[in-house]
Amino acid sequence: MDRTPAAPGPAPLLIACALGIEHLALRTGARTGAAGHVTMLRTGMGPRNAERAVTGALGKEPLRHAAVVATGFCAGLAPGMHPGDLVVADQTRDVHGHTPCVGTELLVEELMRAVPGRTVHTGPLTGSDHVVRAHERTGLLASGAIAVDMESAVTLHSALRAGQRPVAAVRVVVDAPQHELVRVGTVRGGISAFRVLRAVLPAFFEWHRSSLLPRR
Repeated sequence: MDRTPAAPGPAPLLIACALGIEHLALRTGARTGAAGHVTMLRTGMGPRNAERAVTGALGKEPLRHAAVVATGFCAGLAPGMHPGDLVVADQTRDVHGHTPCVGTELLVEELMRAVPGRTVHTGPLTGSDHVVRAHERTGLLASGAIAVDMESAVTLHSALRAGQRPVAAVRVVVDAPQHELVRVGTVRGGISAFRVLRAVLPAFFEWHRSSLLPRR
C-alpha cells in the first residue's frame, strides 16, 4: 500500500473582523474564487479580544500558516473621506510598533475592480483601545495615520508573532470627520459601508492567490 503523504494544499486564508454586522456582510458576500481554505473569524470588539481570538485560531490546524487579512469598519481621519470609502493599510501601528502590510498595490487594484466608483485610500492605519471621538482625530491625523480602528494593528501583530505569513488590513470607512456616526442622518452612511464590505471578498481572494506564488 502506498503510504506517501499527500502533497500539502495551499496555505489557508484567515479573514478577521470584530463585529457581528461585519461578519454578516462578509458571509453574505460573493465567495467564489477562493484559493484554498478560507476561515471567517469574528474576534469580538477591542484589541484584547482580537489578540486572544487570532492567537487561538493560528495556534491550531489548519490555520497555523494562514495568510491573514484584518477587515471591517473604521473611522476615517483625513478631510474629504466619506462613508463607504476604502482604506488599504501600507502599515498598521499601535503600542507594539509598526507592522508592514503585504501586497498593498495589488489590493488597491483589485478593490477598484471589485467596488468600482469607490475611493480607495492608502496609508498607515492606527490602532486604538477605544472608540475615537472628534477631538482625538486631529492628533491621530498629525501622526500620519489616515484611519483608525481597534483591532487591525493587534490582529496583524498577533499573526506575525505566531509565525511569518502574508498580512494585510483593509477597512471600510463608516465614520469620517464630516460624517460622524453619532450625528443624525448617518444611518445611510452605515448602509453604504455595509454594502461595500460585502463586495470586497474577491479582492482578498486575489491577494491571497498572489501571496501563494513563489517569490523571485
